[in-house]
Amino acid sequence: MKQQQHFSELFDEQLSLQKALSIDLQWFAAEDEGRTEEPSEYKIRKAREEGRVAKSQELIGSLVLLLPTLTLIFLGPSMFKTCLEMFRFFFTRLNEVDSMLNGMFFVVFITYFARLALPIIAVAMLSGIIANLVQTGFLFTTKPLLPKFSKIVPRLGQYFQRTLFSIEGLFNFAKSIVKIAIIGIVSYVIISSKIAQLARLQTATLWTGFTTIASLTIQLLLIAALLLLGLSIPDYLFQRWQYMEFLKMTKQEVKEERKMYEGDPLIKSRLRQRMRELLSRNMAANVPKADVVITNPTHYAVALEWNRDTMPAPMVTAKGVDEVAQRIKAIANEHAVPIVENKPLARALYAEVEIGDIIPETYYQAIATVLAHVYKINEERRKSAV
Repeated sequence: MKQQQHFSELFDEQLSLQKALSIDLQWFAAEDEGRTEEPSEYKIRKAREEGRVAKSQELIGSLVLLLPTLTLIFLGPSMFKTCLEMFRFFFTRLNEVDSMLNGMFFVVFITYFARLALPIIAVAMLSGIIANLVQTGFLFTTKPLLPKFSKIVPRLGQYFQRTLFSIEGLFNFAKSIVKIAIIGIVSYVIISSKIAQLARLQTATLWTGFTTIASLTIQLLLIAALLLLGLSIPDYLFQRWQYMEFLKMTKQEVKEERKMYEGDPLIKSRLRQRMRELLSRNMAANVPKADVVITNPTHYAVALEWNRDTMPAPMVTAKGVDEVAQRIKAIANEHAVPIVENKPLARALYAEVEIGDIIPETYYQAIATVLAHVYKINEERRKSAV
């Protein structure tokens, strides 16, 4: 397994180097490159470990705009009072030169600035974290930060081809147009509805002008943020589709990955031989403790054990086909374990129940009938022996 993992890492490094020195074709359709197979769980997990995940920047941007705007609405009155308090403090101390020299003004300014800005900054940071968690879950990796030669090599032809002549480029262009349209239409509708009120501001008081402009700005930000949040949904779906297209595999890659997991045929053969040896040793210990062996009668054999005090139902302790089945029956005969012929039951138990598992409820009635028959025979034998 360590050798396979080491080879996989070397293969990924060589593949990354080749991509850095050649034209990156990720903006073309996967089928055009022969990548027609869906990505495996291993490849998706590997990409995630490297920090490559499907993510919409539009969702992050819209939440970072929406949540701080809501925070500004709720904290606006207290922030306004803080601003007034700050102005009052400085304007009443303009002539206090000594205080300015000892740095008190600077400390006070930083204090007021923190009270005003920190809540908005904290909410904006929290919004970005939430937007990332919603899309990718918790993911921490330093691999994207590692220096790579491919990141500093200028590839202008690839950049223009990807941004101008690809599905991604067309989608981003259409998305930009829609965003501009959203902001423009929202601004036009809101300002048009307030045009008469705005025209009267030249004769209004300072406070009236301030509250009118602030209300107009908040409405514009809030509606635009909600509409951009709606736009982020199709953007995420597109990013998800593009991500899966990028991870698609060729048939040869699928074969190589399957070979890496399943191993060389010779190794698999040796593993199967080793497994047969382990099962044979276990049979010698498990079959004598069985209550009954069900056969078909020549090809399949399944040994069942039931302890009424510790088991909810009979458990399969050994099973086999052909030579292994004959071995199970031989051990059962040596230790006087009853053998019952039931072709469909033997085949079904062999196919559906693994060694060490309790039989499914579907077979309770059939197994109960078999065990009752076996217990009756054993009871008759004990009575005749007495």
